Amino acid sequence: MAAPQSRLNRVQPTLAHSSRLALVGGALLLIAYAALWWLVPHDGALLERLWFLPGVGVVGAIIANASGTGGGVVFVPVFNALRELDTMALDPLQVVAVSMGIQAFGMSLGALRWTDRLYHQHDPADLEARTRSGDYWLVSLAVLAVSLPAMLATQRLIVFDAQAVLLGYKTFSIVLGLALIAATWTINRAAPERDHLARVDLVVLLLIAVPGGAITALFSVGIGELVAFYLFLRHYPMVLCVGTACVISAVSCIAGLVWHVEAGTVQWEVILLAAPGAMLGAFLARPIALWLGARRLKTAGGAWIVLSACYLIWLNWG
Repeated sequence: MAAPQSRLNRVQPTLAHSSRLALVGGALLLIAYAALWWLVPHDGALLERLWFLPGVGVVGAIIANASGTGGGVVFVPVFNALRELDTMALDPLQVVAVSMGIQAFGMSLGALRWTDRLYHQHDPADLEARTRSGDYWLVSLAVLAVSLPAMLATQRLIVFDAQAVLLGYKTFSIVLGLALIAATWTINRAAPERDHLARVDLVVLLLIAVPGGAITALFSVGIGELVAFYLFLRHYPMVLCVGTACVISAVSCIAGLVWHVEAGTVQWEVILLAAPGAMLGAFLARPIALWLGARRLKTAGGAWIVLSACYLIWLNWG
């Protein structure tokens, strides 16, 4: 009987609140951010014209890290709109580059915050479940093992019709967002959350990791959004849904940014201004998500994806 009890003790998280991992990781991110001011070229006049970007970073990171959908669902529409309004002339490839750069800071801090929560979970309420650390890391590492090669290969080897891909991807996002809202208020409303990862769901996640990685290469968002929404739809706990999506998005954006740095497509002024706001928003996102609760978070996340998808489709074909 001793062995099962000891195993149980290992998987039960402590209840004390902690942000230690996020604070230490955040300090390292701030050091990396400060180093950028000395390492990358930047135009002072352009920095003055883009004074509003820290606020964009805050809002984008809150939405991204509270829902796990990735900052690209905010940054890509915003920067596309700014281009259309002649406020800042970034071509589509530069939009992807700066979105990845901002998310490299914001999603990384968000991933640390949710991982902190994984190891300091509170007693679940009725119909809720704890997230097992093994499931958390299995989803994160397994998806990254498949999606990262797909993303890196897409960046370097494959040229797609970006408009056609965007139309298909956002149409799928609209269907997924509406399905998530419907399931949240119908079949999942009175159902208990799943307390362990089903094998079939891991298989589905691995299958969507390939197109998700390729889409992330094109739009800086994709794999995190798909993982979060699939897990939400399957009614897993918030920590598993949002936390793994943040981890996957953070690693994907850091890896994807390397190619853009080599290709010279990064508008560093945007990252220098928006990254601090993204880190602040990422720090605030987790308590906001927990305050909203799973049902309202799923509804808000689904609504945001549907609305942002409709906006992007209108922007590119209107």
